[in-house]
Amino acid sequence: MSATTAPTRPIGAQLVRVTTPAALVILFVIFAVVSPTFRTPGNILHILVNNFSLPALVALGMTLVVSAGGIDLSVGVAADIAAMLAVTLMQNGTGLGLSLIAGIGGALLVGLLDALLITVFGISPFLATLGVLFIGESVQQLATNGGTPIYLVSNYPAAGLDFLAHGQILGLPLPLWLVAAAVVLTQLLLSGTAFGRHLRAIGAEPRVAWYSGVPVRRATWLVYLLSALLCGVAGLLLSATVKSYVPLSGNAFMLDAIGAVFVGTTISRETRPNVLGTLLGVFFFGMLHNGLLLIGWNFYWQQVAIGLLVFIVLGISFLTRRLQTTD
Repeated sequence: MSATTAPTRPIGAQLVRVTTPAALVILFVIFAVVSPTFRTPGNILHILVNNFSLPALVALGMTLVVSAGGIDLSVGVAADIAAMLAVTLMQNGTGLGLSLIAGIGGALLVGLLDALLITVFGISPFLATLGVLFIGESVQQLATNGGTPIYLVSNYPAAGLDFLAHGQILGLPLPLWLVAAAVVLTQLLLSGTAFGRHLRAIGAEPRVAWYSGVPVRRATWLVYLLSALLCGVAGLLLSATVKSYVPLSGNAFMLDAIGAVFVGTTISRETRPNVLGTLLGVFFFGMLHNGLLLIGWNFYWQQVAIGLLVFIVLGISFLTRRLQTTD
């Protein structure tokens, strides 16, 4: 390596890690100028509650899975099954607490099926969770006569549901508190426990991790259960917000969660999934959805714009890393 190129390596590393934050700042400024409504406190709160909190829960679960070298295409199914069971039970007069517990149980069953297919039958995470996605979608359609939404009866006591969706603690909406709790839990697991070290080892080289005594199967079971748990909470929050269950609505979380995790790796020196990066990625997507809607772009053009911007952010990060390692 030449003496003239050596000093550029730290600069290149810094450029990589600021790609996503810089994109966030630039987009915020653009939307704030084009649509003054975008920068109002009310709209920022709307983004955090409606465009950030639920996708963040799902994306944090995806962060754990991807850290272990896997992928979870069934996150939307876990959210939907939780919502379907909870709303169906509430519609039939079951108490709120029992309905919510049953919903979480349904989400955990999705995670159990994922882990079973991967660890016992040796199916790759992509194919296993893709199969669970197809099964879950079919179950929802069969259970709802082809996809008919389930609405809560008007006389159901809605106080608990209203608090779940719109309640506040110390001036902050409950969904944001749940996200904060999930952030602390995920960060502690990844950086402060043997479980997190095991996930990183499995994600780097699963066969070497197995030969080194890492409990690969147990870690895989736990990571898919935790992902399903977080997705189940997101599904329950969604159903509480709209007071209904809409089949297949959880699928909207999947692509944003995957995108947020991989966009978030750009701020990591080792390009690893990380909690802060995932949160930035989720906010990136939430801000895009909100900003493009405010400036009048329809849903289909929003998807095109989001896809292009993700390519640009990841492309800049990739090119910067290539330049960083070029002599």
